[in-house]
Amino acid sequence: MKASWNGHVIAESDQTVEVDGYHYFPASSVRPGLLEKTKTTSRCGYKGTAKYYTLTAGGKTNEDCAWSYDEPLEGAGRIAGMIAFWGGVKVER
Repeated sequence: MKASWNGHVIAESDQTVEVDGYHYFPASSVRPGLLEKTKTTSRCGYKGTAKYYTLTAGGKTNEDCAWSYDEPLEGAGRIAGMIAFWGGVKVER
């Protein structure tokens, strides 16, 4: 799987985990220096608390377009520390 935005590849991995239609990428597959953690959070009843990231690539910024569950609830442990994308980030095979 490959995640791209603004003409830049953000992440690539053959070890993503799909949950609710989103592919979660291992953090190690995300290109260094593109994501910065924000103060935004959200709560999912079965995954836990998500923390968000802003993406900067090619001189443009996409706020809160990525998220991760650092400490997911018990049933969602397989996505711990993995990163998913939305907000215009294209994810494809």
